[in-house]
Amino acid sequence: MANDSSLPADMDTLVMERDVQGWQGVFRTNPAFHLILAFFVGIIAGLGAVAFRRLIGLMHNAFFFGQISSRFDDLQHSAASFWGLGVVLVPVLGGLVVVWLVRTFAPEAKGHGVPEVMDAIYYGSGVIRPVVVLVKALASSISIGSGGSVGREGPIIQIGAAFGSSLAQWLRLQEWQRLGLIAAGAGAGIAATFNTPVGGILFAIELMLVEVSARTLVPVMIATGTAAFVSRLFLGDYPSFIISQHIIDQTLHQSAGAYAAYVLLGLLAGGAGLLFTSSLYWTEDRFERWIKNPYARHAAGMLGVGLVIYFMITFTGHYYVEGVGYATVQDILDGVITHPGFLLLLLLLKILTFSVTLGSGGSGGVFSPSLYVGAVLGGLYAVIANHLLPGIGISMTIAAALGMAGMVAASTGAAVTGAVMIFEMTSDYHIIIPLIIVASLAFGVRRLITRETIYTRKLIRRGHFIPEARHSNLYLMRPAGEFIETPLIRVKGSRTLADIAVLLHRGREIPHILIVEGTQPRAVLTAPRVRELLRHRQTSTPIENFSSEDWFSVPVDCQIYDLVARFRATHQECALLCRIDPPEHHEDVIAIVTIEDVLAYTSLPMRLLRPHAAQ
Repeated sequence: MANDSSLPADMDTLVMERDVQGWQGVFRTNPAFHLILAFFVGIIAGLGAVAFRRLIGLMHNAFFFGQISSRFDDLQHSAASFWGLGVVLVPVLGGLVVVWLVRTFAPEAKGHGVPEVMDAIYYGSGVIRPVVVLVKALASSISIGSGGSVGREGPIIQIGAAFGSSLAQWLRLQEWQRLGLIAAGAGAGIAATFNTPVGGILFAIELMLVEVSARTLVPVMIATGTAAFVSRLFLGDYPSFIISQHIIDQTLHQSAGAYAAYVLLGLLAGGAGLLFTSSLYWTEDRFERWIKNPYARHAAGMLGVGLVIYFMITFTGHYYVEGVGYATVQDILDGVITHPGFLLLLLLLKILTFSVTLGSGGSGGVFSPSLYVGAVLGGLYAVIANHLLPGIGISMTIAAALGMAGMVAASTGAAVTGAVMIFEMTSDYHIIIPLIIVASLAFGVRRLITRETIYTRKLIRRGHFIPEARHSNLYLMRPAGEFIETPLIRVKGSRTLADIAVLLHRGREIPHILIVEGTQPRAVLTAPRVRELLRHRQTSTPIENFSSEDWFSVPVDCQIYDLVARFRATHQECALLCRIDPPEHHEDVIAIVTIEDVLAYTSLPMRLLRPHAAQ
């Protein structure tokens, strides 16, 4: 560019910015480049999965045997460490390194990874720091390799998603493209880790994609297929678990009694999934309350894990519950472990060591531990069922595989992913109908009791609501009155919670309460608040002491789109749906709608209704 003193001083900068925008525009507007980027993400995710597995082997051999080698077969039990009793301290040493890495370089690398990816999608505009890739890989490989009872899929999901985000940030892509590449990286990580390309696609759809359309789904398909192909080049095209052909042939002929037994197994898996999730967060809360120093906290937790694995290797000959635990899962699929008491012990110890590893500050995934618990539960169920009903003929191998699908569905909320992935991981298509039954029932049991999954509970504790579904914008055009579910009662402010408790004792659903004064509505008390107050038994206090005047009124035929706009504009928590707006009499109020009601119905992100919620 010629030097002309008549030009503005910043003209060079302006020209450069225009050049960059034109270069970026190619990636923003040309679908072919977006698909190429997805292909590149798949390659990196596949290579990352291979490298991560090698890194786990390297750490395991270094911590347990003092060797520099990455050779490690996770379907075979590890030999006993030559440290003897000193193996108790191996998880402690690894845990201290993990805490230092996480606290020094990337706090978001702590825990199981997937919630942080979901948080970045819904509350961080899809921005994940590049340093997370390296720190998560190191921290999780050390945690797993030194004996931590966690999985490897969470880290590779976070690694793949972080690379997709970093690539999109570097190219300055639009937000929808950035979120799409994050989902592609996450799905590709799952596909490469378990050799399940279809499962990887479904995982991205059920848990990661905020928009399901051709422009977002095709890149996910390309990335997952590419990642699975790359993984197979290095690791071979084998299923994650091996089921003998004669067992697969047995699934061709299932009796009606067996299907009835699978129904009960699905219900049990749902309950086990709730226990699995609750134990993790209960343990995390206790550690944070009892031990404030993060190094001491994780050292104490991993000392407990070290004692458990030393106990197991001393009295059983194998560690059984350390690391990803796939060797134990394979033992159950092979019918090697059949004693019901020992199976129950493995189930309880796995939940304990998993909860302690992550709850005290470790880094690793929850998917593999859920597969472990599901396999043990299914095997235990088959042993007991065949003992009580000798003619039912439930295969322990099939029950274990079904239990894995049920646990994934119940704990993660990805029911379709759970069913299809177990089919891919076992190469047994004939098991698909029992898989659907067990996964659906397990998911239903968990959903009946709580909306939270093991992923979303962590975020809800931060105040970050994650939508359960992806709805069309058609829902925003519906009248708000169409999604009224919570009942409404009108009372005077002098009434007490004891009066409300009497009404609820008759079996009524907990309602929103409209407090009236004369003929006018004055204040509201939402159903969640009523539930909380009744739980604390503050029944003798007038309800007006707990009420809120933080509300506005809208017509009952107000569209949800307009209702969302009013919530954003007023920063209030409740809306009164009225026949006449503004209401002339409290009987004009038909229902009370809260922000949480709108979120549950529309699956909109919290930050849309509360613009400052993510700050």
